[in-house]
Amino acid sequence: MRQRLVIVVGLGAGLFFFGEWAMTWGSRGSFGWVAYAPLSGATSGGSFLLLHPWAQFLIWLTLVVIWVVCSVALLHRRPNDDDPNPKDE
Repeated sequence: MRQRLVIVVGLGAGLFFFGEWAMTWGSRGSFGWVAYAPLSGATSGGSFLLLHPWAQFLIWLTLVVIWVVCSVALLHRRPNDDDPNPKDE
């Protein structure tokens, strides 16, 4: 069970970092100097889809649903072959 919890936490962290990366994917100018003040974000522009809040919401919602489904599948209590009286919770 402890290994499953570690996998669920790791999956959540991985999906979070993927979501953070996906929110900044396609944007440029976050680092460096390109005719504007460095780190100002003035040259940053992302793809059309990721700039809209509804699209970001749908991406995060999808990642959360993936995490919940995988967590339920991993943490679901399976009847043990050695236990003659499995506990139903």
